Amino acid sequence: MEKQLHLNLLASRPPMAGGFQSSSKMKMGPGRKRDFSPLPWSQYFETMEDIEVENENGKDISLTAAPVRQEEIPHEGLIGSHGPVLLLLHGGGHSALSWAVFTAVIYNRINCRVVAMDLRAHGDTKVKNPEDLSADTMAKDIGKVVEALYGENPPPIMIIGHSMGGAIAVHTAAANHIPSLLGLCVIDVVEGTAMDALNSMQNFLRSRPKTFKSLENAIEWSVKSGQIRNIESARVSMGGQVKKCEESTSSPGVSNSIGEGIIEEEEDEEAEEESNKKRMKEDDQEIKKESIFTWRVELSKTEKYWEGWFRGLSALFLTCSVPKLLLLAGVDRLDKDLTIGQMQGKFQMQVLPQCGHAVHEDAPEKVADALATFMVRHKFTEFKEGYLW
Repeated sequence: MEKQLHLNLLASRPPMAGGFQSSSKMKMGPGRKRDFSPLPWSQYFETMEDIEVENENGKDISLTAAPVRQEEIPHEGLIGSHGPVLLLLHGGGHSALSWAVFTAVIYNRINCRVVAMDLRAHGDTKVKNPEDLSADTMAKDIGKVVEALYGENPPPIMIIGHSMGGAIAVHTAAANHIPSLLGLCVIDVVEGTAMDALNSMQNFLRSRPKTFKSLENAIEWSVKSGQIRNIESARVSMGGQVKKCEESTSSPGVSNSIGEGIIEEEEDEEAEEESNKKRMKEDDQEIKKESIFTWRVELSKTEKYWEGWFRGLSALFLTCSVPKLLLLAGVDRLDKDLTIGQMQGKFQMQVLPQCGHAVHEDAPEKVADALATFMVRHKFTEFKEGYLW
């Protein structure tokens, strides 16, 4: 008997005027501290809903997704669907929230709807078999989500994936899991570079802090370590990468793990004394427990799937018949197959310099501009009325 996949859904909120729309490298005056406090998803997405989809392999799965915003039709005050759907797939260890700032920007550029979903075992998902992160299984998940959202006649869909999500987007497109697919956009994942990087991936994962003393601490680490170069995006997306866990302050190893995070400036004696008094008062009320944060996904345990995500990816990408866009952080990432394919005009490529690997987080406006231009050129949509290109 078939069981159900349960999905939480977020609907994108129209960007706030003067609000969260720039790539916002915050400019601070001398001595000003940067704000690492988390931003809520509700600044970027309108609602969170649950939907159910059938699962052919009989397992219960919870996926979190962020779907479409029902756009207001100008001058008529009506609510209705308008424009193609942008289906956004995040990278390994990330979540749908990594697309929050990008969503606000792209929504201002073109007529579109947005669905940014948590892939299995990521974000807020709860999966009976979280170890199964094969490309085939995740690609099928994407098809099931689309079917659950739109039935047998889905609207035109542009699938966009970053890193691992880019690989899954290619597998999804190649397997024809989305019958109404308009186009494919892959962000900073190339087979050759990805396969070369796998040898050093475990070392990178071991170098990360295991825990953080707070969500603010995790956000600060992500910015200062260069993992996310856009502080606004880090403030909203890190909440999807880490989770809170309760541990006693006397638990062995906790303080050492936290110490692997950001080294903070020492307080002066007066501030420290005041802080201690406050802490003692809180301890009396809270039974001497400390909230610490750890990674939601143990990426080191997914190693057996890495090769399946990336091997043969360039050839698979080139076989996809829809118009294709490849966005890279550096031209050195292009491998031989893609170099030949690009020279033959089989896809459009754009290099976005001065970005880290999380291109859509570091430079959401540049990514939105590239995607908007691509989609308008192919007549998938139009620029919004009043948008000055």
